[in-house]
Amino acid sequence: ISLLGYHLPLDAHPELGNNAQLAKRLGFTSDGVMNAEGVGNYGHLDTELTVSELTERMQQQLLRTPTVVSGGDHLIKTIAWCTGGAQSYIGQAIALGVDAFVSGEISEQTTHEARENGIHYFAAGHHATERYGAPALGEYLAKQFDIEHLFIDVDNPA
Repeated sequence: ISLLGYHLPLDAHPELGNNAQLAKRLGFTSDGVMNAEGVGNYGHLDTELTVSELTERMQQQLLRTPTVVSGGDHLIKTIAWCTGGAQSYIGQAIALGVDAFVSGEISEQTTHEARENGIHYFAAGHHATERYGAPALGEYLAKQFDIEHLFIDVDNPA
C-alpha cells in the first residue's frame, strides 16, 4: 500500500505536519498560525538566541547550513516559520512583529525585506525543512494500525 500525502495538509497539521515537526526539532513553541489557510506558525523560543546560535542549531538539527540575512543586532525570542518555498510569507512575519522568520527558500527581494524591516531571515532549505512530516505521519499510522512503514529520504540540496 502506498500513502499519498497531500502537501499543504501535511505542512499544516498541528502535530504531524512539517511545520510542527520543524518546530519540535528547532525548539520553537507555537503560539498560533500565520494566516487563514493555517500554513505557517509563529511563536517563541524558551531562551533568547543570537543569530549565530540559531544558525548553529539549524546546522546541527537539519544537517544544512542556512542562508542567513541579519535584520540587526537584536536577539531572537519571537519567531515565525513556514517550511518549504514560503519566503513570500515574510510580510506576514513582519506584521506579527517577530524577531526572526524561518523558511526553506530565499528570493532576491527577501533579503531587502528582512534588512529594511529589521527581521532576521533564515532560509534553511526546502527539502531540509519539509522532510519530517511524512515520517511522523508514517510512525503515527504504524502505531494506530499495527503496520510497518518505510520512509525513503532522497536527499536534495535545495
